Amino acid sequence: MLRHTVLPTPVDDLLLVADGDALIRVVFADHTVSKSARGPEAADDDAVLQAATQQLIEYFDRSRTVFDLPLRTDGNEFDTAVWRALVDIEYGTTVTYGELAGRLGDPRFAQRIGQSVGRNPIAVVLPCHRVVGADGTLTGFGGGLERKRILLDLEEPPADVGMRLF
Repeated sequence: MLRHTVLPTPVDDLLLVADGDALIRVVFADHTVSKSARGPEAADDDAVLQAATQQLIEYFDRSRTVFDLPLRTDGNEFDTAVWRALVDIEYGTTVTYGELAGRLGDPRFAQRIGQSVGRNPIAVVLPCHRVVGADGTLTGFGGGLERKRILLDLEEPPADVGMRLF
């Protein structure tokens, strides 16, 4: 049975959806998601949603760089391989679509990689925001480029604000 909760974040509200014992969707709450995809009612006391909420809060507080959640995606074999590869992009780094394609075996698949990244059902947790254009520019993000920039900025190391004498 589908259950959902909405999590306010510094970027915008996130809609989290669970099914059974897995998180199956994280999208910005204003994303076009049918009511049936949300689940019949909010379930803020659900264990999967509570764990996802806590880990996302920690991510936005900069105290978590890796997620440890039960996930389930429903995609074809290629999409699933791309989504799995997103997890290997380290916090605070970016890769290009071509680099990601190369990691998956063929750098000529950059456009196809981009299409799969665009279908990522579990934003932030599967960090599609860390994939950029060939020249390093921000391109394609289901939540919008402004949100992508905010997420990438969040992962930047804090600026050293003081001078150390010793």
